[in-house]
Amino acid sequence: MVEELVAAGVAVFCAGAVYGMAAARVVKQYERGVVFRLGRLRSAVRGPGFTMIVPFVDRIRKVNMQIVTMPVPAQDGITRDNVTVRVDAVIYFKVVDAAEAVVQVEDYRFAVSQMAQTSLRSIIGKSDLDDLLSNREKLNQGLELMIDSPAIGWGVQIDRVEIKDVSLPETMKRSMARQAEADRERRARVINADAELQASRKLAEAAQQMEATPAALQLRLLQTVVAVAAEKNSTLVLPFPVELLRFLERATPGDAAHAAKAAVQQLTELDKEAPAADDGSAPRADRPSTAAITGQD
Repeated sequence: MVEELVAAGVAVFCAGAVYGMAAARVVKQYERGVVFRLGRLRSAVRGPGFTMIVPFVDRIRKVNMQIVTMPVPAQDGITRDNVTVRVDAVIYFKVVDAAEAVVQVEDYRFAVSQMAQTSLRSIIGKSDLDDLLSNREKLNQGLELMIDSPAIGWGVQIDRVEIKDVSLPETMKRSMARQAEADRERRARVINADAELQASRKLAEAAQQMEATPAALQLRLLQTVVAVAAEKNSTLVLPFPVELLRFLERATPGDAAHAAKAAVQQLTELDKEAPAADDGSAPRADRPSTAAITGQD
């Protein structure tokens, strides 16, 4: 009798152990457990930790609640300005309602991936090439709204969408390079012309200042001579001093006549002192005659 009781107890213990092992489940911290009892969804979603289900009656499906990073395959499309491009992106999303993600859609990952691809193609067709290259923030927001609208009913929340790369044809790359080079050349010419305009204005102001002060022009001339002389292997040609000409212009007629008479007297004395030529030849050509100077006077 005792042996039968012991055997029965062991059998019950073994059955209980098997039942416990079949009913025991462990849900991780980043997961939620969705329970189906005889195919019907249980309203209570199992949280993280140890939980029990009814074996052979309940089925539990664990749903990952972490943020999922999913690359969107590159999509070929034609922009609004008829340029063929190839664009790829990356999408970040997470499940906010585990029951909806299991019941409303067969595979929420595949559904989000397909929706992202179709939305990316739609964005390419609605945008210009310049927007794809320089205004990506606005396109990312529009792409996020397009994917998030149907995903809300699946219990999925789109966290962020980013366009990774935009591939252009080689012919378009060369055309853009030529356009950028032409634009840089245009800006360089505009800057050069503006510099010439400013320099001409400054030169006009300097000319007015030099006209008011004649000595400034001579000082500027000497400064230019010093600057040119600093260079090696250079030939320097000095012009006739301008100030000397201006001094002669300011001289009075009386002073000029007095200077001419003094020159005539000096030449007369030199003629007297010089010996006469034996052969009767004409005077030397390099010495001015008294008559010539008198005539100039």
